[in-house]
Amino acid sequence: MKEVKVLGSGCRNCETTYKLIQQVADECGVTLALEKVQDIAAIMAYGVMSTPGVVVEGKVVHAGGVPDRKKVESWLS
Repeated sequence: MKEVKVLGSGCRNCETTYKLIQQVADECGVTLALEKVQDIAAIMAYGVMSTPGVVVEGKVVHAGGVPDRKKVESWLS
């Protein structure tokens, strides 16, 4: 099971990113522990200044804007 966190204030792009990750995981048969992190201090602790941010297995893999589908697939493979 992969641990994935979506960092952001709950804005539209953050929600879209969360749904995209869940959708790709479902389609690929990947089991996730998917979490929304909206606490500003927690987001800053990752060094993310532009949201949404995505953390996979403790590593920041994306910040700012909605990631494209191929990028999400690469994180989950």
